[in-house]
Amino acid sequence: MRLLVTRSVMSAALLACVLSSAGCATGPNASPKDPLEPMNRSISKFNDTLDDNVLKPVATGYRDYIPQPVQTGVGNFFGNLSDVFSTVNSGLQLKGRDTAESLMRVVVNTTLGIYGLFDVATEIGLQRHREDFGQTLGYWGVPDGPYLVLPVFGPSTVRDASTLPLEFSTDFVAKHDVVAERNVAVVARIVDKRAGLLKTTDLLSGAAIDKYSFTRDSYLQYRRNQVYDGNPPDEDDLVDPSAEPVAPSAK
Repeated sequence: MRLLVTRSVMSAALLACVLSSAGCATGPNASPKDPLEPMNRSISKFNDTLDDNVLKPVATGYRDYIPQPVQTGVGNFFGNLSDVFSTVNSGLQLKGRDTAESLMRVVVNTTLGIYGLFDVATEIGLQRHREDFGQTLGYWGVPDGPYLVLPVFGPSTVRDASTLPLEFSTDFVAKHDVVAERNVAVVARIVDKRAGLLKTTDLLSGAAIDKYSFTRDSYLQYRRNQVYDGNPPDEDDLVDPSAEPVAPSAK
């Protein structure tokens, strides 16, 4: 419990620090979506250094030397845990069918799939609906706010970063009582996630583009598509910022 409280406080403090620094971190040619670009670029550079020297080498070794069935089982296990939160957030977004399918995925994979190690739900046609607390806030009209790059966590927005304390406090892995097992699970989840991004980041590194700008624009578009279930309105169709926010229609 102490660990969860500490993490939540640290997340809240980090967000407050970022917001308080907005006035001094903006540049004269800053993008409207990225007023904190100078600071974000510095944090992004730190994250790239950490990734190049630690995360990417470990993830590459994991991909190359760990048997594929093990990798698949690890990914399925953490995917099953994420389905629990997708169920909750689909419910909060009033998406009845998605909520039912996500709940059934958890039940089927936890039982027949042996705690999620096998993705039986997908095999029988139960689709995965990825939803998180940031998407839920967006669904109910909370604007995403400025783009943020968080240390270690990477691309985010003010809206998404504000949900970190809640995510930490409800994280099944972080709440596990056995410290050694919890630490192994945390590392395994990070490595598994990074290994899944190796092909994408390799292509990005080899392209003659501004990696920071490309990552920012791709992330913001990706999150926008998630909030609107792949059918975002045109920028010109957005309501006036002072108007009453309207949630996307439920499926």
